[in-house]
Amino acid sequence: MFAGARLVERSYADLTGWRSNAQAMALAAFRRSCAVMVDTAAARRATGFPADGLVPACAAARRLPPEAGDVEARAFFEAHFVPYRVVPQAGDGFLTGYFEPEVQGSLKPSARFTTPLLALPDDLVPLGDRDVPAHLAGFAAARQTPDGLAPYHDRAAIEDGALGAQARPLVYLDWIDAFFVHVQGSARVRIGPGAEDVVRVAYAGRNGHPYASLGKLVVAETGIPPEQMTAPALIAWLRANPEAGRRLMRENRSYIFFRRADELDPAEGPLGAGMTQLIPGRSLAVDRTLWPYGLPVWVEAELPEPGSEALRPLRRLFIAQDTGTAIRGPARADIFFGSGPAAGEASGIVRHAPSAFVVLLPKGSLPAGRERKP
Repeated sequence: MFAGARLVERSYADLTGWRSNAQAMALAAFRRSCAVMVDTAAARRATGFPADGLVPACAAARRLPPEAGDVEARAFFEAHFVPYRVVPQAGDGFLTGYFEPEVQGSLKPSARFTTPLLALPDDLVPLGDRDVPAHLAGFAAARQTPDGLAPYHDRAAIEDGALGAQARPLVYLDWIDAFFVHVQGSARVRIGPGAEDVVRVAYAGRNGHPYASLGKLVVAETGIPPEQMTAPALIAWLRANPEAGRRLMRENRSYIFFRRADELDPAEGPLGAGMTQLIPGRSLAVDRTLWPYGLPVWVEAELPEPGSEALRPLRRLFIAQDTGTAIRGPARADIFFGSGPAAGEASGIVRHAPSAFVVLLPKGSLPAGRERKP
Protein backbone atom coordinates (compact mmCIF):
# COMPACT_ATOMS: atom_id res chain seq x y z
CA MET A 1 0.00 0.00 0.00
CA PHE A 2 1.08 3.58 -0.67
CA ALA A 3 -0.83 6.44 0.94
CA GLY A 4 -4.06 4.43 1.05
CA ALA A 5 -3.73 3.10 -2.49
CA ARG A 6 -2.41 0.01 -4.25
CA LEU A 7 0.31 0.42 -6.85
CA VAL A 8 -0.24 -2.22 -9.51
CA GLU A 9 2.48 -2.66 -12.11
CA ARG A 10 1.23 -2.43 -15.70
CA SER A 11 2.85 -2.57 -19.12
CA TYR A 12 2.92 0.21 -21.69
CA ALA A 13 0.76 -2.01 -23.90
CA ASP A 14 -1.98 -1.63 -21.25
CA LEU A 15 -2.07 2.18 -21.70
CA THR A 16 -4.70 2.94 -24.33
CA GLY A 17 -3.29 5.45 -26.78
CA TRP A 18 0.30 5.23 -25.54
CA ARG A 19 1.68 4.44 -29.01
CA SER A 20 -0.10 7.36 -30.67
CA ASN A 21 0.30 10.04 -28.00
CA ALA A 22 2.53 13.06 -28.72
CA GLN A 23 5.24 12.05 -26.28
CA ALA A 24 7.66 14.75 -27.50
CA MET A 25 5.47 17.34 -25.80
CA ALA A 26 5.64 15.40 -22.53
CA LEU A 27 9.42 15.11 -22.89
CA ALA A 28 9.68 18.88 -23.33
CA ALA A 29 7.68 19.39 -20.13
CA PHE A 30 9.80 16.80 -18.32
CA ARG A 31 13.00 18.55 -19.37
CA ARG A 32 11.61 21.81 -18.05
CA SER A 33 11.16 20.23 -14.62
CA CYS A 34 14.59 18.61 -14.86
CA ALA A 35 16.25 21.99 -15.26
CA VAL A 36 14.89 22.96 -11.86
CA MET A 37 15.33 19.57 -10.22
CA VAL A 38 18.99 19.16 -11.10
CA ASP A 39 19.99 22.74 -10.41
CA THR A 40 17.93 23.40 -7.28
CA ALA A 41 18.31 21.01 -4.37
CA ALA A 42 15.31 22.57 -2.62
CA ALA A 43 13.07 21.36 -5.45
CA ARG A 44 13.88 17.77 -4.44
CA ARG A 45 12.79 18.03 -0.81
CA ALA A 46 11.30 14.86 0.64
CA THR A 47 7.81 13.78 -0.33
CA GLY A 48 5.91 10.53 0.05
CA PHE A 49 7.86 9.22 -2.94
CA PRO A 50 11.40 10.69 -3.08
CA ALA A 51 12.23 12.88 -6.08
CA ASP A 52 15.91 11.93 -6.17
CA GLY A 53 15.01 8.83 -8.18
CA LEU A 54 14.15 11.14 -11.10
CA VAL A 55 17.66 12.61 -11.33
CA PRO A 56 19.21 9.79 -13.46
CA ALA A 57 16.28 10.01 -15.87
CA CYS A 58 16.80 13.77 -16.06
CA ALA A 59 20.44 13.25 -16.95
CA ALA A 60 19.40 10.88 -19.75
CA ALA A 61 16.76 13.32 -21.02
CA ARG A 62 19.37 16.05 -21.27
CA ARG A 63 21.49 13.85 -23.49
CA LEU A 64 18.71 13.54 -26.07
CA PRO A 65 18.81 15.97 -29.02
CA PRO A 66 16.64 19.09 -28.54
CA GLU A 67 14.57 18.14 -31.58
CA ALA A 68 13.76 14.62 -30.30
CA GLY A 69 10.44 13.49 -31.74
CA ASP A 70 7.62 11.29 -30.49
CA VAL A 71 9.39 8.00 -31.24
CA GLU A 72 12.55 8.99 -29.35
CA ALA A 73 10.52 10.45 -26.49
CA ARG A 74 8.41 7.32 -26.18
CA ALA A 75 11.53 5.14 -26.15
CA PHE A 76 13.04 7.36 -23.46
CA PHE A 77 10.08 6.99 -21.09
CA GLU A 78 9.86 3.25 -21.69
CA ALA A 79 13.59 2.85 -20.99
CA HIS A 80 13.63 4.78 -17.73
CA PHE A 81 10.18 4.33 -16.14
CA VAL A 82 7.76 1.59 -15.13
CA PRO A 83 4.00 2.36 -15.18
CA TYR A 84 1.96 1.71 -12.02
CA ARG A 85 -1.80 2.06 -11.84
CA VAL A 86 -2.78 3.88 -8.65
CA VAL A 87 -5.84 2.10 -7.21
CA PRO A 88 -7.40 4.00 -4.26
CA GLN A 89 -8.90 2.00 -1.40
CA ALA A 90 -12.25 3.63 -2.10
CA GLY A 91 -13.64 5.08 -5.31
CA ASP A 92 -11.73 6.10 -8.43
CA GLY A 93 -9.15 8.70 -9.16
CA PHE A 94 -10.65 11.99 -10.30
CA LEU A 95 -9.68 15.11 -12.19
CA THR A 96 -10.47 18.78 -12.12
CA GLY A 97 -9.12 21.60 -14.27
CA TYR A 98 -7.58 24.99 -13.66
CA PHE A 99 -6.27 27.91 -15.70
CA GLU A 100 -4.59 31.30 -15.53
CA PRO A 101 -7.30 33.98 -15.55
CA GLU A 102 -7.00 37.14 -17.62
CA VAL A 103 -8.95 39.86 -15.83
CA GLN A 104 -9.38 43.61 -15.85
CA GLY A 105 -7.95 45.51 -12.90
CA SER A 106 -6.34 48.68 -11.62
CA LEU A 107 -3.32 49.74 -9.61
CA LYS A 108 -5.66 51.90 -7.50
CA PRO A 109 -9.06 51.13 -5.98
CA SER A 110 -12.16 52.31 -7.82
CA ALA A 111 -15.92 51.83 -7.80
CA ARG A 112 -15.44 48.79 -10.05
CA PHE A 113 -12.16 47.44 -8.73
CA THR A 114 -12.60 47.24 -4.98
CA THR A 115 -10.77 44.10 -3.89
CA PRO A 116 -6.98 44.00 -3.58
CA LEU A 117 -4.61 41.14 -4.21
CA LEU A 118 -2.15 41.41 -1.33
CA ALA A 119 1.59 40.82 -1.13
CA LEU A 120 2.95 38.29 1.36
CA PRO A 121 3.02 39.82 4.88
CA ASP A 122 6.34 39.92 6.73
CA ASP A 123 4.91 38.18 9.81
CA LEU A 124 3.70 35.05 7.98
CA VAL A 125 5.78 31.95 8.75
CA PRO A 126 5.28 28.79 6.61
CA LEU A 127 5.29 25.76 8.91
CA GLY A 128 6.24 23.14 6.33
CA ASP A 129 7.37 19.88 7.93
CA ARG A 130 8.52 21.37 11.23
CA ASP A 131 7.22 20.18 14.57
CA VAL A 132 4.52 22.57 15.74
CA PRO A 133 2.77 23.03 19.08
CA ALA A 134 -0.72 21.66 19.56
CA HIS A 135 -2.40 25.04 19.07
CA LEU A 136 -1.06 25.13 15.48
CA ALA A 137 -2.05 21.57 14.55
CA GLY A 138 -3.76 21.57 11.16
CA PHE A 139 -2.29 24.90 10.06
CA ALA A 140 0.19 25.23 7.18
CA ALA A 141 1.41 28.68 8.27
CA ALA A 142 1.46 30.86 11.36
CA ARG A 143 1.87 34.46 12.47
CA GLN A 144 5.04 35.59 14.21
CA THR A 145 4.18 37.58 17.36
CA PRO A 146 6.33 38.88 20.25
CA ASP A 147 5.01 35.93 22.27
CA GLY A 148 5.75 33.28 19.63
CA LEU A 149 3.79 31.71 16.79
CA ALA A 150 0.01 32.07 16.59
CA PRO A 151 -2.58 31.00 14.01
CA TYR A 152 -2.65 33.43 11.11
CA HIS A 153 -5.66 35.64 10.44
CA ASP A 154 -8.36 33.92 8.41
CA ARG A 155 -10.01 35.32 5.27
CA ALA A 156 -12.77 37.17 7.09
CA ALA A 157 -10.32 38.86 9.47
CA ILE A 158 -8.00 39.86 6.61
CA GLU A 159 -10.89 41.32 4.64
CA ASP A 160 -11.92 43.25 7.75
CA GLY A 161 -8.47 44.87 8.00
CA ALA A 162 -6.62 42.63 10.48
CA LEU A 163 -3.30 43.05 8.63
CA GLY A 164 -3.18 46.80 9.14
CA ALA A 165 0.04 48.21 7.69
CA GLN A 166 1.06 44.69 6.64
CA ALA A 167 -1.60 44.82 3.89
CA ARG A 168 0.28 45.77 0.71
CA PRO A 169 -2.01 45.79 -2.34
CA LEU A 170 -0.49 44.81 -5.67
CA VAL A 171 -3.56 45.36 -7.87
CA TYR A 172 -7.29 45.84 -7.39
CA LEU A 173 -9.93 43.61 -9.01
CA ASP A 174 -13.64 43.03 -9.15
CA TRP A 175 -14.63 41.06 -6.02
CA ILE A 176 -15.61 37.89 -7.91
CA ASP A 177 -12.55 37.98 -10.15
CA ALA A 178 -10.38 38.38 -7.05
CA PHE A 179 -11.84 35.30 -5.40
CA PHE A 180 -11.29 33.14 -8.48
CA VAL A 181 -7.74 34.40 -8.84
CA HIS A 182 -7.24 33.14 -5.26
CA VAL A 183 -8.56 29.75 -6.36
CA GLN A 184 -6.35 29.58 -9.46
CA GLY A 185 -3.25 31.02 -7.76
CA SER A 186 -2.10 33.28 -10.61
CA ALA A 187 -3.45 35.77 -13.14
CA ARG A 188 -2.77 38.21 -15.92
CA VAL A 189 -4.27 41.56 -14.90
CA ARG A 190 -4.91 44.07 -17.67
CA ILE A 191 -4.55 47.60 -16.30
CA GLY A 192 -4.61 49.49 -19.61
CA PRO A 193 -5.31 49.16 -23.35
CA GLY A 194 -1.79 48.35 -24.52
CA ALA A 195 -0.12 44.96 -24.85
CA GLU A 196 2.41 46.10 -22.28
CA ASP A 197 -0.28 47.07 -19.77
CA VAL A 198 -0.50 43.63 -18.19
CA VAL A 199 0.62 42.76 -14.66
CA ARG A 200 1.24 39.09 -13.97
CA VAL A 201 0.77 37.94 -10.40
CA ALA A 202 1.96 34.63 -9.02
CA TYR A 203 1.31 32.68 -5.83
CA ALA A 204 3.53 33.80 -2.95
CA GLY A 205 2.03 32.00 0.05
CA ARG A 206 -1.13 31.44 2.04
CA ASN A 207 -2.41 31.98 5.54
CA GLY A 208 -2.34 28.25 6.34
CA HIS A 209 -6.05 27.76 7.05
CA PRO A 210 -7.86 24.80 5.44
CA TYR A 211 -9.44 25.41 2.04
CA ALA A 212 -13.21 25.12 1.61
CA SER A 213 -14.81 24.91 -1.83
CA LEU A 214 -17.14 27.82 -2.53
CA GLY A 215 -19.06 25.68 -5.01
CA LYS A 216 -19.77 23.08 -2.32
CA LEU A 217 -20.85 25.80 0.11
CA VAL A 218 -23.29 27.21 -2.45
CA VAL A 219 -24.64 23.74 -3.22
CA ALA A 220 -25.20 23.06 0.48
CA GLU A 221 -27.07 26.34 0.95
CA THR A 222 -29.15 26.36 -2.23
CA GLY A 223 -29.75 22.70 -3.02
CA ILE A 224 -28.52 23.15 -6.59
CA PRO A 225 -27.40 19.72 -7.86
CA PRO A 226 -23.61 19.44 -7.56
CA GLU A 227 -23.20 18.39 -11.20
CA GLN A 228 -24.75 21.71 -12.25
CA MET A 229 -22.38 23.82 -10.15
CA THR A 230 -19.75 24.46 -12.84
CA ALA A 231 -17.53 27.55 -12.67
CA PRO A 232 -19.75 29.53 -15.10
CA ALA A 233 -22.85 28.58 -13.11
CA LEU A 234 -21.17 29.60 -9.85
CA ILE A 235 -20.16 32.98 -11.25
CA ALA A 236 -23.69 33.59 -12.50
CA TRP A 237 -25.09 32.71 -9.05
CA LEU A 238 -22.64 35.08 -7.33
CA ARG A 239 -23.60 37.95 -9.64
CA ALA A 240 -27.27 37.34 -8.88
CA ASN A 241 -26.72 36.88 -5.11
CA PRO A 242 -23.86 39.20 -4.09
CA GLU A 243 -24.74 39.43 -0.38
CA ALA A 244 -25.00 35.67 0.10
CA GLY A 245 -21.99 35.15 -2.16
CA ARG A 246 -19.73 37.40 -0.08
CA ARG A 247 -20.93 35.71 3.11
CA LEU A 248 -20.17 32.23 1.79
CA MET A 249 -16.78 33.32 0.44
CA ARG A 250 -15.77 34.23 3.97
CA GLU A 251 -16.47 30.66 5.10
CA ASN A 252 -13.43 29.64 3.08
CA ARG A 253 -10.88 30.61 5.71
CA SER A 254 -7.93 30.08 3.39
CA TYR A 255 -6.39 33.24 1.93
CA ILE A 256 -3.75 33.51 -0.83
CA PHE A 257 -1.00 36.13 -1.08
CA PHE A 258 0.69 37.08 -4.35
CA ARG A 259 3.76 38.70 -5.86
CA ARG A 260 4.34 40.50 -9.13
CA ALA A 261 5.89 38.07 -11.60
CA ASP A 262 7.45 40.49 -14.06
CA GLU A 263 10.21 37.99 -14.83
CA LEU A 264 7.90 35.50 -16.56
CA ASP A 265 7.94 35.05 -20.32
CA PRO A 266 4.61 36.54 -21.48
CA ALA A 267 4.30 33.84 -24.15
CA GLU A 268 4.47 31.08 -21.52
CA GLY A 269 2.10 29.88 -18.80
CA PRO A 270 2.17 30.89 -15.12
CA LEU A 271 4.76 29.70 -12.66
CA GLY A 272 3.80 26.43 -11.02
CA ALA A 273 4.79 25.40 -7.51
CA GLY A 274 7.50 23.25 -9.12
CA MET A 275 9.16 26.52 -10.22
CA THR A 276 8.58 26.00 -13.96
CA GLN A 277 6.27 27.90 -16.27
CA LEU A 278 3.32 25.60 -16.94
CA ILE A 279 2.47 24.05 -20.32
CA PRO A 280 -1.23 23.88 -21.29
CA GLY A 281 -2.46 20.32 -21.53
CA ARG A 282 0.80 18.83 -20.23
CA SER A 283 1.28 20.29 -16.74
CA LEU A 284 -0.50 18.56 -13.87
CA ALA A 285 -1.10 19.60 -10.27
CA VAL A 286 -0.75 16.70 -7.81
CA ASP A 287 -0.62 16.11 -4.08
CA ARG A 288 2.87 17.36 -3.27
CA THR A 289 3.00 15.41 -0.02
CA LEU A 290 2.85 12.18 -2.04
CA TRP A 291 4.32 12.78 -5.49
CA PRO A 292 7.39 14.79 -6.53
CA TYR A 293 7.49 17.53 -9.13
CA GLY A 294 8.75 16.20 -12.43
CA LEU A 295 6.95 12.84 -12.11
CA PRO A 296 5.38 11.61 -15.40
CA VAL A 297 1.71 10.70 -14.96
CA TRP A 298 -0.45 8.94 -17.56
CA VAL A 299 -4.13 9.89 -17.31
CA GLU A 300 -7.12 8.18 -18.91
CA ALA A 301 -10.48 9.93 -18.54
CA GLU A 302 -13.60 11.14 -20.35
CA LEU A 303 -13.88 14.92 -20.25
CA PRO A 304 -16.89 17.11 -21.10
CA GLU A 305 -16.81 19.27 -24.21
CA PRO A 306 -17.52 23.01 -23.73
CA GLY A 307 -21.03 23.82 -24.94
CA SER A 308 -21.96 20.18 -25.41
CA GLU A 309 -23.13 17.16 -23.47
CA ALA A 310 -20.64 14.98 -25.35
CA LEU A 311 -17.58 13.49 -23.70
CA ARG A 312 -14.17 13.27 -25.33
CA PRO A 313 -11.55 10.70 -24.39
CA LEU A 314 -8.36 11.93 -22.75
CA ARG A 315 -5.36 9.59 -23.02
CA ARG A 316 -2.24 11.60 -22.29
CA LEU A 317 1.09 11.77 -20.51
CA PHE A 318 1.41 14.73 -18.14
CA ILE A 319 4.23 15.97 -15.93
CA ALA A 320 3.60 16.88 -12.27
CA GLN A 321 4.61 20.54 -12.05
CA ASP A 322 2.17 22.13 -9.61
CA THR A 323 0.04 21.53 -6.54
CA GLY A 324 -2.91 23.09 -4.74
CA THR A 325 -4.64 23.17 -1.38
CA ALA A 326 -7.58 21.12 -2.73
CA ILE A 327 -5.37 18.50 -4.40
CA ARG A 328 -5.21 15.72 -1.84
CA GLY A 329 -4.86 11.99 -2.39
CA PRO A 330 -2.77 9.59 -4.47
CA ALA A 331 -5.11 9.55 -7.50
CA ARG A 332 -6.23 13.19 -7.48
CA ALA A 333 -4.99 15.68 -10.07
CA ASP A 334 -5.73 19.06 -11.63
CA ILE A 335 -5.04 19.68 -15.35
CA PHE A 336 -3.64 23.06 -16.39
CA PHE A 337 -5.67 24.15 -19.43
CA GLY A 338 -3.89 27.41 -20.28
CA SER A 339 -4.59 31.14 -19.98
CA GLY A 340 -7.61 33.28 -20.74
CA PRO A 341 -11.37 32.85 -21.19
CA ALA A 342 -11.32 29.79 -23.48
CA ALA A 343 -9.07 27.92 -21.05
CA GLY A 344 -11.32 29.03 -18.21
CA GLU A 345 -14.40 27.66 -19.97
CA ALA A 346 -12.71 24.34 -20.73
CA SER A 347 -11.34 23.90 -17.22
CA GLY A 348 -14.45 25.10 -15.42
CA ILE A 349 -16.63 22.24 -16.62
CA VAL A 350 -14.16 19.52 -15.56
CA ARG A 351 -15.38 18.60 -12.09
CA HIS A 352 -14.62 15.30 -10.39
CA ALA A 353 -14.10 13.52 -13.71
CA PRO A 354 -13.38 9.81 -12.99
CA SER A 355 -9.95 8.82 -14.23
CA ALA A 356 -7.33 6.12 -14.37
CA PHE A 357 -4.20 7.51 -12.78
CA VAL A 358 -0.93 5.81 -13.75
CA VAL A 359 2.38 7.03 -12.35
CA LEU A 360 5.60 6.35 -14.23
CA LEU A 361 8.15 5.54 -11.53
CA PRO A 362 11.90 5.57 -12.21
CA LYS A 363 13.33 2.07 -12.65
CA GLY A 364 16.02 2.71 -10.07
CA SER A 365 13.62 3.53 -7.24
CA LEU A 366 10.62 1.24 -7.46
CA PRO A 367 8.29 1.12 -4.42
CA ALA A 368 8.34 -1.68 -1.88
CA GLY A 369 5.21 -3.82 -1.69
CA ARG A 370 4.17 -3.10 -5.26
CA GLU A 371 1.89 -5.52 -7.06
CA ARG A 372 2.87 -7.19 -10.30
CA LYS A 373 0.61 -7.21 -13.31
CA PRO A 374 -1.49 -10.41 -13.24
